[in-house]
Amino acid sequence: MKRILYILLLITAVSFSQEKDKAELLALKKANDYVYEGNDLIGKEDFVLAEMAYRKAISEKPETIAGMYNLGNSYYEKGAYNEALFRLQQAAKTAISKAEKHKAFHNIGNILMKNKQCKEAVEAYKNALRNNPTDDETRYNLGLAKICAEEQKNQDDQNQDDQNQDQDKNQDSQEDNQDQDKKNDENKDQENEDNKDGEDKEDKKDKGDEEDENGKPEDKNKDQGKGDQEKEQPQPQQGQLSPQQINSLLEAMSNQEQKIQEKMNEEKQKGVIIKTDKDW
Repeated sequence: MKRILYILLLITAVSFSQEKDKAELLALKKANDYVYEGNDLIGKEDFVLAEMAYRKAISEKPETIAGMYNLGNSYYEKGAYNEALFRLQQAAKTAISKAEKHKAFHNIGNILMKNKQCKEAVEAYKNALRNNPTDDETRYNLGLAKICAEEQKNQDDQNQDDQNQDQDKNQDSQEDNQDQDKKNDENKDQENEDNKDGEDKEDKKDKGDEEDENGKPEDKNKDQGKGDQEKEQPQPQQGQLSPQQINSLLEAMSNQEQKIQEKMNEEKQKGVIIKTDKDW
């Protein structure tokens, strides 16, 4: 009984495998048909319908290298380099044979050169030569890619040097501005200090003048101070006697009294009294 059951399971498995193989073969046949259709449309320069045919081929059998590769090439012919690069990278990743990988990497290098990605193109051509070292066209493209990559490197270095020089110039300019600001601040501080010294000297001068006005002359010139005192003595107003006039009058009166006294003494001697009137 067990033996019969085992035989039935084996028959079922074989039948299922055959059906799966038939489905895969059918899908592969359809995919190849779509690839052929796409190739025919490319020959007629009908890129839109060709793209649709290649997409159908990939849909029927995703690992169809011809569909990915030819779709990528169709994008390349249209100038859609980013889409072409994506499809060819898919083809290179999926490919099994070295011939398929070589073609995919070679065209990837061509697309990268179109995009001015020379350094990346060098690596793509190297991968192509690893799968087919005898391809002279790939070797020639690799030489061009190396020259292009070296020129780009030199240009990048020059741009970096220019950028560094600009940064150095900007830094020097900032330092010069800082030095100028510092010098301006020092000049301003010195100017403020000079103004302060001038104000102190002016204050001392005003204080000295105030002391002179308060009757405190400088010791170094007494005669000049005395003359200033005399000049600063108040002048008599109209109708009043000056101190000198008063002194002179007092002196005259004293002399007059002395004369009168002498006369009185003489009159006493004669017995006659004389009265005097003061006119002041």
